[in-house]
Amino acid sequence: MEEKIKVLVNNKKAFYDYFLEDFLECGIELKGSEIKSIRKNGASLHDSYIVIRNGEAYILNMHITPYEHGNIFNHEPDRTRKLLMHKKEISKFFRKAKEQAMTIVPTKVYLKRGKAKIEIALAKGKKKYDKRDVEKTKEDKRTIDKALKSGGRYQ
Repeated sequence: MEEKIKVLVNNKKAFYDYFLEDFLECGIELKGSEIKSIRKNGASLHDSYIVIRNGEAYILNMHITPYEHGNIFNHEPDRTRKLLMHKKEISKFFRKAKEQAMTIVPTKVYLKRGKAKIEIALAKGKKKYDKRDVEKTKEDKRTIDKALKSGGRYQ
């Protein structure tokens, strides 16, 4: 049986700025007003990244807008949030990031069986010429698809 996944936030900038590999799904520790705000699409992964401190993983710079119907106990928008991962997964990601000079970035936030999940990946920065190569291949693919769709005629 296929599980229902509702993607709430995508980090398109991560795919543009980094070569991503080794994806992993993990939970995220949220307060009540944060999950309500995320469900209303009030989150951003722009410039966010994951650090590992004292054997635990945390996400920094993830912005969740305050819940509009919240009261004085509303959450801070840019607070550091803990990621829910197994110790083996944390040590594996930490070791790979350290050895290969990579960073750990979030790629998307989604709901799975009513729980908020975050997908993280190991990332290696792209140089300017890498980004140009990717853009060129995308443009070439678009041109080929357009030509095939129009019956082989290229204008």
